[in-house]
Amino acid sequence: MGEVTSLNDLPLRDNLRGLTPYGAPQLHVPVALNVNENTHGIPEAVAGDIAAALAEAIRTINRYPDREFTELRESLARYLGHGLTRENIWAANGSNEVLQQVLQAFGGPGRSVLGFAPTYSMYSLLASGTGTRWVAGTRDADFELTPATAKAWVDEVTPDLVFLCSPNNPTGTPLSLDTIAAVYDATDGIVVVDEAYAEFGPADTPSALTLLPGRERLLVSRTMSKAFAFAGARVGYLAGDPAVTDALRLVRLPYHLSALTQAAAVAALAHTPEMLAMVDDIRGQRDRLVTQLTALGYRPLRSASNFVLFGGVEDPRGTFEALLAEGILVRDVGIPGHLRVTAGTEAETSAFLTALAGLAQH
Repeated sequence: MGEVTSLNDLPLRDNLRGLTPYGAPQLHVPVALNVNENTHGIPEAVAGDIAAALAEAIRTINRYPDREFTELRESLARYLGHGLTRENIWAANGSNEVLQQVLQAFGGPGRSVLGFAPTYSMYSLLASGTGTRWVAGTRDADFELTPATAKAWVDEVTPDLVFLCSPNNPTGTPLSLDTIAAVYDATDGIVVVDEAYAEFGPADTPSALTLLPGRERLLVSRTMSKAFAFAGARVGYLAGDPAVTDALRLVRLPYHLSALTQAAAVAALAHTPEMLAMVDDIRGQRDRLVTQLTALGYRPLRSASNFVLFGGVEDPRGTFEALLAEGILVRDVGIPGHLRVTAGTEAETSAFLTALAGLAQH
């Protein structure tokens, strides 16, 4: 063996050269508000039931899991409602894997996926990994996306897939059903609406799930990571036409969802009211962030998610480091003059606002 090899010395695929892996800093700090986790944790009684379900699943762990994860799909269909059945549901190890499988089935070399930047940074990385060309469309003022702007980009690019993040990460911006419908009507390709943060929107906000009937190329992606405080379990899912789930079966790895993952998710979904009890608290802290950030002279953007992107930050890197020195981790998402903060518990939110106010006085 020769010298220590660097990534560039390996016969890497051309379209992966120069890329850096996804990842936020994983620093151990008292107040971590950087990756939009639900910082509340799982209620003790629910945790006990999930642990019991895992203990039961362990007894037959010598066998492969249910390849069709039937019980989980039934539980997810019940949770989503909208007349969906298990035939409409697909799940995988986090919504990232769901989106990767969508790209494996419908993207690939010679095909393109359109998104609207700034948006979730994994979209372009998943596109690279599947050999799909990533096209970044632009947004309107304040990162909004009108039907006209979205349609103009679809007409210009004629993409094979369109990824719409609703509400959008990292900006928190809600997306209207009119924009989604306009995109769908403008393309013959697959339209994915990523609703990872849907549960944090105003209670009367209609989901893109309402658009599914009669739109067989529309896919609505969700996750248990955020509202369900299940980020460590890695469970994402989508709803769509049954033919779509058949397409995803062509590319998924056999038995891709472990028996433990299935058992934990089914147990958590059986406790949906308790699991979602903290969503109202988080919405309240998000609204408090918007109010207080405005009072401190920053420019928070409209947010329907569990985080707030705020502008008016003269030195994002310096502010990030100063907050980190106080034990508070936020996210510099690379948008000039902006930082992003997750809405945590009341105490975490207070710690962040107090520290930020302290910096403003220096």
